[in-house]
This record gives sequence, C-alpha cells and structure tokens, in this order.
Amino acid sequence: MRPLDPRLLRYARSTRGFLILAVVLGTAMAALIIAQARLLSTVIVDVAQGGARLYDVAGVLALLATVFGVRALLGWLAETAAYRTSAKAKEQLRESALSHVLALGPQGPAGRDPGAVAALVTRGVDALDSYFARYLPQLVLAVIVPAAVFVTILGQDLLSALIVAITLPLIPVFMILIGLYTRSRVERQWETLSRLSGHFLDLVAGLPALKVFGRARMQAQAIQAIGERYRTTTMGVLRITFLSSFALELLASLSVALVAVTVGVRLAEGGIAFSAALFILILAPEAYLPIRLVGQHFHAAAEGLGAADEVLTLLEQPLPSVGERSDIPGRVAIEFEQVSVEYPDRDGPALAPTTASAGPGQIVVLVGRSGGGKSTLLSLLLGFTAPSSGCIRLTWDGEDSIDLTDVDMSAWRRRIGWVPQDPHLVVPGVDRPGIADAVRMGAPDASISRIQRALGDAGALAEFELLPDGLSTPVHELSSGQRRRVAVARALVREPQVLLLDEPTAALDGVSEQAVVDAIARARSNGCTVIAVAHRPALVDIADVVVHVGGSRTAVSRPRSELRPRKTDTMVRDF
Repeated sequence: MRPLDPRLLRYARSTRGFLILAVVLGTAMAALIIAQARLLSTVIVDVAQGGARLYDVAGVLALLATVFGVRALLGWLAETAAYRTSAKAKEQLRESALSHVLALGPQGPAGRDPGAVAALVTRGVDALDSYFARYLPQLVLAVIVPAAVFVTILGQDLLSALIVAITLPLIPVFMILIGLYTRSRVERQWETLSRLSGHFLDLVAGLPALKVFGRARMQAQAIQAIGERYRTTTMGVLRITFLSSFALELLASLSVALVAVTVGVRLAEGGIAFSAALFILILAPEAYLPIRLVGQHFHAAAEGLGAADEVLTLLEQPLPSVGERSDIPGRVAIEFEQVSVEYPDRDGPALAPTTASAGPGQIVVLVGRSGGGKSTLLSLLLGFTAPSSGCIRLTWDGEDSIDLTDVDMSAWRRRIGWVPQDPHLVVPGVDRPGIADAVRMGAPDASISRIQRALGDAGALAEFELLPDGLSTPVHELSSGQRRRVAVARALVREPQVLLLDEPTAALDGVSEQAVVDAIARARSNGCTVIAVAHRPALVDIADVVVHVGGSRTAVSRPRSELRPRKTDTMVRDF
C-alpha cells in the first residue's frame, strides 16, 4: 500500500488543498521545534554556567512559552483541517463510487458482491479518518522535520550529523519490512469483512425461505464463524501494530542513545562546547520522533488505505462505451449480428453467438433454458453489457444503420419500455409509494388518466380500483403477481417504441396473463418493436419470430410460421 496514492488526489479533490496546508504547517512546525530546542538550551546554559537568575532569563522563557503556544495552535489547526478534509474526501469518494456503480448498470462492478460494495462505501470509507487525521499529517512532518533537524545539527557538529544520517534511514527500512508483512494481514481482514457483508446480505434476502426449510439457525452459525474469523484477523493486525511500535521505539531510542554517548564522551574530553552538546541532545530525538510516529499511525490507517485502494480500483473500472448519436428515427429495426458475451470468471459464454432481427410492429420471443443468455441479450439492448463479439445495429429506411455502441444511451433508453425479471417498484423521495406513484416512474409527467389506461392495458385497473385505498395502495402490500402487473403498466405508460420484457407473465393467473398478452399485441399493432423472454406458451402463440437462445451453438431466429406444428407447451419445453 502506497503512503499516498496519486489517484486519491484525483478523485478526492479536497486532499490537494490539505496537502499544501500540511506542508506549510509542517515547515512552520519544524522551525518551531528548532527554535524551541535553541531557547531551552540557552536557558539551561545561562542558568547552569552563567548563574543567571529568573528575571535574567524571563525574556527567553516568554519566547519559549510563545513557541509552546504556537505549536499547540498549529497542532489544533492541523487536526481540525485533517478531520474536515477527511469528511469531505469521504463524501467525494462515496459520491464518485456510487455514481460509478450506477453508471456500470444493474450488473454493477465485475466480480464484486453487492454486500462487499456496500461495506466498501460505508465501513471501508469511514476508516479513512485515521489516515487523514493522523497518518497523512505525520507523513508530511516525517519528511520536513528530520531534514530540517539534520541540517541544523550538521551546522553544530559533523559527527553527530553523521550518526543521525546513518541511523535515521534504518527506521523507514524497518517500517517497509513490517508493512510488507502487515499488508497480507490487512488484505485478509478486508476480504473477511467483505465476505461477512455479502453473506449477511444474502441471508437477509433469503430469510423467509430459510425459516420455511428450517435452515436459519445453521446460517446464523455460519455468520458467527465468519465473524469469529474477522475478530481473529483483526486481533492479529493489532498484535503486529503493538509489536512494530515497540521495535521502532527501541530502534529510535538506541539511535538517540548513540548520539548522546558520543556527545557525552567528547564533552567530557573538551571536544565540544556545552551549549552545542546540549542543543544537539535536545534536538536529536526530534529527528526520529516524526518517522517513528508514521510507523505507529500507519497501522491505524492501514484499513483505510486498503479500503481507499479498493474504492479507487472500482472507480478505474471502465464504463460501457458511450455514443453521441441521438438523431435516430422513431421506428427502427434491431439486428443482432453474431453477437455474443463472455465473462472472464465464467466457463463458457454467457450468450452464444446470436443472429436475429426485430422490426417495428413485430413480437420477437426469446426462448431457451435458464441461464442460456436471454436476459443478457436484453441487457445488451439496454447498454448495460458490452458484446464480446459481433454487434447490434439499428436500421431504418431499409438502408441507413448504426452500431448501438455509437448511440447516446440516454436518448435510446427514453424510447424503451422495460420490465425486468425481478421488478423493483421504488420511487426516489417517496417512503411508501403507491400504485400510481410506481407507474408514474415510467413517465413523470403522466396524467392520472394515462396511468389508468396503462394499468388497464396491464389487466390490473379493475382489480386495483377495488382495493380500499385504490391506486394509493402502497406497492409493498401487493402480491408478487400484482407488483409484476404494476411493472408492466410502468413500461406501457411510457408509450415506448421498443418494449423489452423479461418474463412479463410470470406469477400471473390465466386471466391476468391474457390481459398482458393482449396489451403486448396492442403495442405491436401500434408499431412498437417487442422483444420478450418467455417460458410459457401464451407469448409464443402471438410471436412473429422465435429465437432459441442457449447452448454452445449459434442461435438464429426463425419466423413463427416455420416452426413445425406441435402443441405450444411441448414446443416451449423442447426449447
């Protein structure tokens, strides 16, 4: 872990000003340390050798008290600035991380568990307090103060300066060795915390199922085991911290003692003046103190440094390519040209090479085994996933075409109505969103009549109007089937030109399913391009094109009329 990651200056802009302030305060602090040692040695020499009385050294004592006061004031200013910078830097890192995760889309950061990301931007970023308040200011002092003290001692005594020059680098060497040993422990500590966060998140999400199958107690034991592992790892890091602090303290004490012995022997032999010897003895420990404290504060800031490195690595994960073309006609044909998706951490393709087309006024149904890549195909159309090979083209007027990666995704998504496999009916700024609020998320300027029409198209208006609170009923009180129909209405209220549906009739009864199928058929008649994932026969029955997705072979679309006759439910099952 680097003492100061340059990426931190780029993503946490407040750090730049704090570093400049820290250098200024560090320079002033170094000057005050030297002035303090000079004044203190002067008073002692005047009293011990000159027989000066209190009133004779009153002026020097006043200056010494002033130096103490100014040092205390600068220390307070540095600590206050550090905590304010820490709060601002954490805010900037959190905003950048959350914005980046949202920009990456629903898939989120590759290879990262949602629980680990949540722990990273909360508990992990909070650990930066020690880094800013203790470690970083001390790091600046560790550069400025020893250099200033060495130059000052060099002007007083060459041998003492030589001893300081030889022994001073030993402390950073030991710090590096200890840091290399500590790094693996800190990484293990953070990995355990991330695993604990992700496991706990999965446990809370699946708690009803665990209770039903009597597995909740076993999961509680698993969390307890991971928590115990985290405690053991944390205690191991603390143990290294205490032992390393002792080692650095011992090394610094021996170095100061070496300077004191050589100065004392030469003073006894008359080889150095008493005033110079006393000044060096008072000043020498100040050369080692800042570096020693850096080693101590490093361990306190190690967790924050590790978390900052994780956040900065996340921020450097490339975003999907962003196009600029927004002048696309209202009705376009979508063509998949041998498009496929592969993930580095997955055996086999997430989506096998697929060739298909969907034009205005057509219903294209994607069928195939679970995990075959149907939802991935929709994610490609939404711009949340980039194809590993092949391309998706938008064509109009029979001639003009453009690659989807060259299109402005914000403009493209405004044309799309989208029903995900697991719809979440959240409304920003509303604690208990009602049915009308959830539908209006699809079109914020939609009137109540337009919302009612969309709910009617989704086959839900009559049922919802019979509820005690009507369309104001909170969505969390609805069943899963009712929530899915609200999600369908949310997509339809946009009056989209492209309608993407991932299992839109799942968890619906026969009557509601038929209402949704009728709504999709009406969207087709209005010129909308409909691409839907289906495992049930109702959608396949009205499809213009059926695309078999899954397996390792190339998937090619087939018109509905080319499918050999069979019972629909058998046909879908065979797919």
